[in-house]
Amino acid sequence: MTGGDSLTELTATLEVEELGTGRAGPTIDLPDDVARVSREFAARGWSDGLPIVPPTEERVAAMLAGTPRDPLEVIGILPPRRGEATVHAIAVNAVMAGCVPEHLPVLIAAVRAVSHPEFNLSGVNATTHPVSQFLLVSGPIADELGIHSGSGCFGPGFAANATLGRALRLIQLAVAGAWPGRGDRSTQATPAKLAFCAAENLEESPWAPFHTTRGFEPDQDAVTVFGTEGPHNIQDHGSNTALGIMRTIVASMSQGGSNNILARGSPVLVFGPEHAATVAAEGWTREDVQRYIFENARYPLAEMSDEFFEVVQEHTQQGVPVPPFERDALAPIADGPEHIHVIVAGGPGKHSSWLPTFGNMTRPVTMPVE
Repeated sequence: MTGGDSLTELTATLEVEELGTGRAGPTIDLPDDVARVSREFAARGWSDGLPIVPPTEERVAAMLAGTPRDPLEVIGILPPRRGEATVHAIAVNAVMAGCVPEHLPVLIAAVRAVSHPEFNLSGVNATTHPVSQFLLVSGPIADELGIHSGSGCFGPGFAANATLGRALRLIQLAVAGAWPGRGDRSTQATPAKLAFCAAENLEESPWAPFHTTRGFEPDQDAVTVFGTEGPHNIQDHGSNTALGIMRTIVASMSQGGSNNILARGSPVLVFGPEHAATVAAEGWTREDVQRYIFENARYPLAEMSDEFFEVVQEHTQQGVPVPPFERDALAPIADGPEHIHVIVAGGPGKHSSWLPTFGNMTRPVTMPVE
């Protein structure tokens, strides 16, 4: 095709979802051109502003070959718009994000997870808190799809992590209607809202895969979606004992401005492999870590302003009042050890991270990949 060819000769028909329904809406005749289609979709509120792969009829059909499900099957109803996330709608967004057909079952499971009542997608999208959706892929499928779990696993450079995480966010924009300033009320948001997906570094983990704590066998495939902020770094280059590292971890997780102080929740500790090895070498189990964090990651309410202390006293989550605290109490970050989740990811280096949450207004949900 030469540079003199007309737009008409370049045009391909795009199967664009009718917003909020999951059904194919009116087709749009545009050139099968990334720049042109990306600008048009961004202007219509159908993308994240980055370049997209044009979801032509042929590309969507190829994506749908990744699952035997009926394209019109509704996987979930997504607030705030209560859009129908059909298999077809999920496939369209998967194409736009750059996924391959083998990714589709994982993405379908992720949509099932975020549409579960315990995840509370309505609250997650409506809050001013910078809560994102961390997609953790577990089981043999993580390796099969090349989902990265080592050095830089939360950053750029890994196609499966980036495209799966991005596709889940595109579904929030185009199907759920979680557009910044409208359906998504986050005050400042977070780069983790663009794409946030990884796997566990099981080769370096001293503990069983995370999904076994959720009732799955190690050889089963599953996804867990957490409503969290982006990673907060925890560095400890000095401690060479389990207790030393754990003291640094609980100090980092005792953050006064965290929603976990205001409304507790289900925070995630992501051990770097070196920290995990030091802690486990002294016999600490995952349950020991959870219990130590629950008992020691507490914020002194005496450090808060009187006004903020009153908010903590009066705050409710899901209609259940928080038990009142004394002014000199130490506020926990979760309701119990079982609500603190521990995984291992990343590569060499004496760094770990933790993922604060929206509070008790959301709980992680795990779904099988089928």
